[in-house]
Amino acid sequence: MKERNGISKVHLRNDVVMIILLLVLAGAGALYLFAFRGSGDTVNVTVDGELYGVYALSEPRVEEIRTGEDGSRLNRLVIRDGKAYVESASCPDGICAAHRPVFRRGESIVCLPHRVVITVVTEQRADSPDIVA
Repeated sequence: MKERNGISKVHLRNDVVMIILLLVLAGAGALYLFAFRGSGDTVNVTVDGELYGVYALSEPRVEEIRTGEDGSRLNRLVIRDGKAYVESASCPDGICAAHRPVFRRGESIVCLPHRVVITVVTEQRADSPDIVA
């Protein structure tokens, strides 16, 4: 084969095929992880790394998460229809309030200014095994 700048056409074609194959595999893996990630059943709320509360996604509620020394920082957590979201927040950027509702295991909503992390988890039941062999 003819070389151009020290690279043959065969090597160039093989590189392109390899890149396309890796992109397809990465996309398939990401789709698999997204599509088959199960729904969680509870929401863990931590403030400054400490557990603030655990709330069931199956029970509709509105929880006001007050932080700061005087309780002036507010994140209003809403749980409705098996999903959790921050309805309003007193932080300056409001990114947490703009986040879409979460319901899948491992999804989180984070409010950095208030140091609030809301994470969807699956509660481990007493009758379920710790390890699957």
